[in-house]
Amino acid sequence: MYSYAQYIAGQDRPGTRWTYCLDAGAFLTDPRGTFTRKRRLERAGGDVDGDTAGIVGRVGLSGADDVADALLAAHRAQPEWSSFDLDTRMQLGPRLHAALKKHYDDLLSILISEGHPRRLAEWEIAGLLTGSSEETVSFYRSQLEQRFEAPHRTLALLRKPDGVVCLNPPQNAAASNSFLGTASLGAGNTLVVKAPRTAPLGVAFIYRELVVPVLDELGAPPGTVNLVSGASRPMLRQWLASPYVNDIMFFGDSDVGLEFGNACVAHGKKPVLELSGNDTLVVWNDADLDGAAEALIECFYGSGQICMVPKCAVVHPDIADALLERLVARCRRLRPGYPADPDVLLSPVLKMDRFHEVLADARQHGGRVLCGGQRVDVAGEASLTGPFLEPTVVRVAGLRDARRVRAVREETFFPLLAVVVPDERDENGELLDAVIAFVNDNDYGLRNSLWSEDEKVISAFVRRVTNAGLLKVNESHIGFVPYLGTHGGTGRTGGPFGELNYPILRTSHLQGVSVARSGVRGAPE
Repeated sequence: MYSYAQYIAGQDRPGTRWTYCLDAGAFLTDPRGTFTRKRRLERAGGDVDGDTAGIVGRVGLSGADDVADALLAAHRAQPEWSSFDLDTRMQLGPRLHAALKKHYDDLLSILISEGHPRRLAEWEIAGLLTGSSEETVSFYRSQLEQRFEAPHRTLALLRKPDGVVCLNPPQNAAASNSFLGTASLGAGNTLVVKAPRTAPLGVAFIYRELVVPVLDELGAPPGTVNLVSGASRPMLRQWLASPYVNDIMFFGDSDVGLEFGNACVAHGKKPVLELSGNDTLVVWNDADLDGAAEALIECFYGSGQICMVPKCAVVHPDIADALLERLVARCRRLRPGYPADPDVLLSPVLKMDRFHEVLADARQHGGRVLCGGQRVDVAGEASLTGPFLEPTVVRVAGLRDARRVRAVREETFFPLLAVVVPDERDENGELLDAVIAFVNDNDYGLRNSLWSEDEKVISAFVRRVTNAGLLKVNESHIGFVPYLGTHGGTGRTGGPFGELNYPILRTSHLQGVSVARSGVRGAPE
């Protein structure tokens, strides 16, 4: 069983108590018995004698004094860590990349134990490897320091660290999203990471087994990274009030996150927001339909409880029937199951009630349910108490009124894909104009993608779609690629300052430098 205390100022520190982490497969098999053992262990404090079946680890919980000490430690370490030369700090990327490969199986096992289906967990780790790849790190390095020669002087554009960065990852993908904080270290910031109380083990593993050892190898001062765990609201309030905090990376619901972003600004902190997503995938009439159908199936990774999966499709009417036939056939082959099963994509769904509300709203607006809609158990059988939902596809007619449908307008954090089939006329490119306007009209803006072979359509999509941090064309909607960021977006996804998110850039600020050569005097040129 894994056991991680808090990590503050370079030392493990006992917390106020322990939170014990269930194995998701064991919980699906015996929810009452497994949960009872968890509670018994937590009441016993540090005693782990007795039956621990279905328990994979424990993480120490933090009190207010612990959090205050972590912030102070980060504040004290930051001047020394930022004084390390840039090339040394940038070694973090390749060394973490190697550590991820070394600990791949262990991290995969922990993510599965936290309830991530194996295929989803493998995708998450692929994102970590891409984000720490040689190509991506070299791009980071090029952005942090640029030098130019000019008459009589040397000029430089340097990015300087903001200071202390606090990171609050989401429960649904805590470990993988917490890894984004490592990029802020490369800029010279120090870091306080909160492991969510409900899913702390993956975060603790990444920082204690990967990040801390690499920092120790580089000679980083104690306090460069600090790990705490606990309830979000009191800790966020403490971060806001602390004079030592400069930036806060917040992941979560858009309503909560945008309000929190305002509070950050009011307290003199920089908010870096990663909020809800409502991604659109467009399929044109010349698209590879099998490829597009596979990309649309990505909606159901983790039962749609991932911000960057496609949540809405717009399909050209000429090929809508053929595409939907392929899509529905693939959906019917998806099934629930235990997360260790490599064929399983679906996870237990947290927002059951909202799913049924949104599905009813779609039907009221004329949406046609093509498949799914039922609650099922782990075996895929209909059940009023089942923890899973069938993959659900709803066909919506027409672009003009599609945003009236909640499944189109809002983020759907469950396995429901709205497919909008335009009924507008396609003359003189009018339909393409309407589709691009529809994509740009989305209140959210994480990722958008297109399937088409027509260079004119692709060019128009790439040039004119301003919504979203990332555009993908003729490939996996959720796939990761070198150089390009994995997160970030516009609108209700990233707030008023949202864009493709490179944490190493978002947690630093640009500074210009001019150094005149010896003997040069006089008025500016």
